[in-house]
Amino acid sequence: MPQIVIAVIVIVLVLVLVRAVRIVRPYQRGLVERLGRYKDTRSPGFNLIIPAVDTLQLIDMREQVVDVPPQEVITEDNVVVSVDAVVYYEATDPQRLVYNVADFLTAITKLAQTNLRNLIGDLELDKALTSRDEINTRLREVLDEATDKWGVRVVRVEIQRIDPPAEVVDAMHAQMRAERDRRATVTEANGYREAAIARANGEKEASILAAEGRKQAAILDSEGEAHAIELRAEADKLRLQRTGEGAGEGAKARLLGIREAAADQAVLTVEYLAALEKIGDGRATKLVIPAEFGGLLGTLKAMTEVVQDGDTDEVRPRDGLPIPDPSERVDDLAAPPDTRDRW
Repeated sequence: MPQIVIAVIVIVLVLVLVRAVRIVRPYQRGLVERLGRYKDTRSPGFNLIIPAVDTLQLIDMREQVVDVPPQEVITEDNVVVSVDAVVYYEATDPQRLVYNVADFLTAITKLAQTNLRNLIGDLELDKALTSRDEINTRLREVLDEATDKWGVRVVRVEIQRIDPPAEVVDAMHAQMRAERDRRATVTEANGYREAAIARANGEKEASILAAEGRKQAAILDSEGEAHAIELRAEADKLRLQRTGEGAGEGAKARLLGIREAAADQAVLTVEYLAALEKIGDGRATKLVIPAEFGGLLGTLKAMTEVVQDGDTDEVRPRDGLPIPDPSERVDDLAAPPDTRDRW
């Protein structure tokens, strides 16, 4: 009989010890209540409590996710859209999380829905569709402030979907297609405009280069022609100079020959007539005849008779005509126009 009692006592002690030992994991906190009153919060590890007197409630301190069900929201421009979101939170104070809110999941879900309805209702549809980051930030701030007394920190909020009505979606698709068509038309027009500008610039550059080429060619032609004219002028000048020098040397030699030969008046008269012949062969439109031309003719006739009579020693005047003096004839040629006869 004593052995049975001892065995029962041992079994009771083992059960008490098992119920007294509590293991708290690293991501948990233990909330201890003694006789219905809060006693303390246990840290992760090995913990002992008094069975039947203390109770230990484990609180998960990891980040949790709450799915906010879809709900219909009316935007500022009176469009009904369906919105749903997810809320990420983590517990910061297990005592307040347990004692300050009865059903935290329901509370935070309803709180997220109401605030989401308020935020979306203040925006137009286009703004709501393009401002998800702004909505997420504002909703997180509101929820974090509201849940602070519950010992919870809202980490972030994400809008999953914003679904407009089907007719609005069709209108948006039509608007999108129209906008894309407009952009394509504008892009094509800009391409044509840039191509036309490029062609015009190319033609302009080509015209400028052609004009520059013609200008350079004209300048080179002018320079070449000027150089050729200068060379021809130099050649003509040199030719005339050489011709004049040759004529001067020839005249000088001829005069010296006549002078050394002691030519008489008849020879000088013949030379004078030869000079008149050269003058007559010129291209001048006027021919100046000396006033003593009649006397020259008489002298020539007298010379002819002398040759016929064979008298070569003396040239005699004929018919009372005086023998002209070549020097006087030359002076007559150089005389002023009023002393000469013109034909």
